Amino acid sequence: MSTRTALAGTMESNDILIRISPSQQEGKNTLAVESSVMQQFGPAIIAAIEDCLQEFHITSVHVDARDRGALECTIRARMETALLRYKELES
Repeated sequence: MSTRTALAGTMESNDILIRISPSQQEGKNTLAVESSVMQQFGPAIIAAIEDCLQEFHITSVHVDARDRGALECTIRARMETALLRYKELES
């Protein structure tokens, strides 16, 4: 298992910083999401992150997301980039 962390995104306005690292719970993904729009869009942000994890068949990772008002397409693009980087670290 990789002990390294993969990153994608920035903390700029309208972006999201995604950090993926190994989960402490084997076989289970864990999420930590912080967003200035959590009240309004929290469920959509979490759904986009979980969808990407399912599409990539990824388990046993911890996703730390720091959102600054990113659109769903940006969230998905950052997740895909971080997941590809994470997979490379495992190789």
